[in-house]
Amino acid sequence: MLTAFMHVMSYFGSAGFTIPLLAAVYWCVDPRLAARATVILSFGSVLNTVLKLVFHAPRPYWTDPGIVGRESRVSFGMPSGHSQNAVILWGFFAARTRRWPLWAGAAVVVALIGASRMYLGVHSAGQVLAGWAVGLVVLVAALGLEPMVVPWWTRRPLAVQMALALAVSLVGVGAAWAAVHALHDWRWPDAWARAIAAAGGRTRPITLNEVAAAAGGLCGILAGLSLMSARGWFDAGGAPGRRLARLPVGVAGALALSALGYLLGAHPVQAFAVQTLLGLWATAGAPEAFVRLGLARRPAPPAGRPGDGLAELRQ
Repeated sequence: MLTAFMHVMSYFGSAGFTIPLLAAVYWCVDPRLAARATVILSFGSVLNTVLKLVFHAPRPYWTDPGIVGRESRVSFGMPSGHSQNAVILWGFFAARTRRWPLWAGAAVVVALIGASRMYLGVHSAGQVLAGWAVGLVVLVAALGLEPMVVPWWTRRPLAVQMALALAVSLVGVGAAWAAVHALHDWRWPDAWARAIAAAGGRTRPITLNEVAAAAGGLCGILAGLSLMSARGWFDAGGAPGRRLARLPVGVAGALALSALGYLLGAHPVQAFAVQTLLGLWATAGAPEAFVRLGLARRPAPPAGRPGDGLAELRQ
């Protein structure tokens, strides 16, 4: 019973939970709110994958035979991505209110997600604390810089915004390339490899795949939000049935692109391209499809200058 509960709490800090949640909020409830949270989480995801390569620290069950690995993990452990995501996501939503019960609830969820990662043997206390710290820094920095960065971004022409989305993402890939290059002579210790195999996993070469995928997602999200701003956004309101009808349309497009990624294979360039397309679909392609299919409407004509509407993200 306890193990099942910890798996559930761990899931609340995973990409498998946060991505569908934010997609549903973006498509069906509040696009601007979900867009803000998604951008911050995406920056955090790129940073986390880079830091994992920089530290290349083992997970507890790789080095301590007394710890049971209740999940099979082959990525490095420092810092904990689940713990980092928990602080960013739940902290972001808590920051929108002064109601202490919501703050307390967010704190409890964050604490339980961190505890679940330690219980499952996939992170040490230090890795969880590091994840919380990185998540807090990312969240505070993002909320503090947002009033300056968003207006600056929106004053740029749309083509420049698209180029900036690519450039920002490639910075993360460049940092990861430097980290991978520093590990070119590194080999998996035999004890780590045996522990990973015993938990049902298999060691793999150290590559840019995960960072490229995270950076591609960030690129697509930033570019897609710029496109949506130029197009005039979309109204996520409407009857419940109309809102729910958007979900299968959005999911179908995402599944098609994911299938394309499976066919292309897991290489850095392909991973970056496919995740960019997924980010573009989620933030711009799917909403355009909703409008054209009559599942959503456009609230107003596009602003006089592409990107002006993006400033409303911080309101």
